[in-house]
Amino acid sequence: MAKKAKKGGQGTPATVALAAAGVPFTVHAYEHDPAADSYGGEAAQLLAVPASRVFKTLVADVDGALTVGVVPVSGKLDLKALAAAVGGRRAAMADPAAAERSSGYVLGGISPLGQRRPLRTVLDDSALAHPTVYVSAGRRGLEVELAPADLVALTNATTAPIGR
Repeated sequence: MAKKAKKGGQGTPATVALAAAGVPFTVHAYEHDPAADSYGGEAAQLLAVPASRVFKTLVADVDGALTVGVVPVSGKLDLKALAAAVGGRRAAMADPAAAERSSGYVLGGISPLGQRRPLRTVLDDSALAHPTVYVSAGRRGLEVELAPADLVALTNATTAPIGR
């Protein structure tokens, strides 16, 4: 089941970035089931956290530029809203291989933190209603819990209603 680890103890680029920034965070590990339908849904269930507090990191192509949308696992990314949030006209989900190459992470483990090439990031504004949120810590079966304000600051994100 879920385990709590000490700060930075997992050593992913995301946790290294968090430790270097000196912000408080907690790493939560769980046994990932490769047959799970939803990485985020699995995390919420196994960590016994409401799905509205667990956020998935999705990479989209907005007018030819890769852009990160971070939305609750209980919903979906509204591509039109994401495009509007960054001043773009059209958005589509990015090619999975391009998302992996750009972020340095594998699908199901893409974190908004510690990406190989930092991308423009938009966090769904529902995150601000929670004292802490969970995002991938950089690999399947590993989540990091932190304050949404710290997530915004560390990813240089904007907040907007991009989830539906």
